[in-house]
Amino acid sequence: MGNTCRYVVNALGKGGETYYTQCKDKHELKKWISDNQEKLVMNELIITDKNQNPLLKLFGLKKLF
Repeated sequence: MGNTCRYVVNALGKGGETYYTQCKDKHELKKWISDNQEKLVMNELIITDKNQNPLLKLFGLKKLF
């Protein structure tokens, strides 16, 4: 049985908190971001797609939106 989470989110909070979460699809990812947007520093939001093409990982494409 494998891990079913596709997106990994690392974020920094306005009070210095560090957030780490995993989301299984883009809908869940957008819902988590919208629910926590007032707590997050949006410039420090890093989203990693585990299913991303290895060539895109090589070029360092990190932003999905």
